Amino acid sequence: MSYPGVEFDAEAWQLLSPADYVNPEPQNAYHLVVVGAGPAGLISAIGAAGLGASVALIERHRMGGDCLNVGCMPSKSLLAYTETHKDPDFSQAFRWLRQVRADIAPHDSVQRYTDAGVDVFLGDAVLNANGTVCVGDIVLKGRRVALCTGARAAVPPIPGLLASDPLTNESVFDLREKPESLAILGAGAIGCELAQVFARLGVRVELFELATRVLPNESELASATVAQALTQAGVRIHTGHAVREIKDGGQVVTDQGNIECERVLVALGRQPNTDGMKLADAKVEVDQRGFIVTDNKLRTTNKKIFAAGDCAAALQFTHHADAQARVLVQNALFPATAKVDGLVVPHCTYTQPEVASVGASAEQLRASGTDYDEYEYYFDELDRTKAMPFADTVPRAAKGHVAVLTAKGKDTILGATVIGDDAGEMLAPLCLMMTQKLGLSAAQSTIFSYPTRSEYLKRLGDAYNRSRMTPSVAKLFSRWLKFTQPKD
Repeated sequence: MSYPGVEFDAEAWQLLSPADYVNPEPQNAYHLVVVGAGPAGLISAIGAAGLGASVALIERHRMGGDCLNVGCMPSKSLLAYTETHKDPDFSQAFRWLRQVRADIAPHDSVQRYTDAGVDVFLGDAVLNANGTVCVGDIVLKGRRVALCTGARAAVPPIPGLLASDPLTNESVFDLREKPESLAILGAGAIGCELAQVFARLGVRVELFELATRVLPNESELASATVAQALTQAGVRIHTGHAVREIKDGGQVVTDQGNIECERVLVALGRQPNTDGMKLADAKVEVDQRGFIVTDNKLRTTNKKIFAAGDCAAALQFTHHADAQARVLVQNALFPATAKVDGLVVPHCTYTQPEVASVGASAEQLRASGTDYDEYEYYFDELDRTKAMPFADTVPRAAKGHVAVLTAKGKDTILGATVIGDDAGEMLAPLCLMMTQKLGLSAAQSTIFSYPTRSEYLKRLGDAYNRSRMTPSVAKLFSRWLKFTQPKD
């Protein structure tokens, strides 16, 4: 079947899951057998092979996992295309995402990993009682096993939802025709990003969220700023009421009334890909939701078997899977000394404006009874931002805003949120500072280029320094300056 970008899909699928691929003859035993070729599995496999270990990598669908195929890169491609094109065309936007995916595919391809010395096996993996991994009739023995099977979209038991043939992140990027209208269930990062994309493409978008605001895990200012941007894009937001039923294939039933839509998109969380692997036979414990239970060294209840990435992590981000994979490789091949607790893990919602956060939020700190100080800064006070031609309708926070939370009376950063263009990039220095245990005083003593938006860090450092000017300190300064007053 022909559709815009079909040639790019053909190119990508041949690289990521070649139709003519023949599984290799397995070695007698491997240092590491990796199940799942998403970010955690890919990094674990190539990292271990790069250290000289013998590695087997198993993938049942396509190399690259959700991030490349149905997650990060397709969504960001559509966001970028629809932001930079006036009146973007649906077919051309989806052709662009397929081209981007094909351009990245060689990096995650079967060929790249076999060239790196990894034995790649395509098929379903099952564990047996002694922890050995089987792919069909092929038995793969490993000194250690890494489960990196990822997660998939969770579809809640809302009456009529399954019958409506709902879209998820696994199917929405395969659309070949523009729907007239789209109901999106869930206003977290995925829901908000795709709401903005489809509204820009001329689709009537109805966004539903049980919480009282979009992005409920972000700050109230961030939530309000994104909500305004979505509304300006044409998205109709419905918050604070549960979706009770989906009738007639697309009619969304809530306490506030019924809204008819052509298609329904579910963006209501994730569930792990752990079913069908016979984990119980290998004495690998899972929690009530099916996520693999690990300790802080990523060991499962079977100490021969490790797990990393979305199948085992509460924080389901590609960069978190990357960090976990590096810990897994060290602990699986060498004495287990690396730990994952204490990792500083940021996250970003790539709407326009972006919202990027790291560490604890104000709500989390208040709920835990933790006292904190807050330092905030609006980027429109920076000369660089004043030179930017923002439209009059852009709210102040959308031009750039940062809020940093520190331990009460201390220079210890507990969390931060940045709103605005490139918020994910602007947050990066704060992530580094938190990882290296640096406070805002470090920013105050650092020189930044002028005029740049990175100067916001200097302004935060100045604000922290001013907070140290207690009445006692001010009194001492006054006495000293009076003592050193020049004589006539």
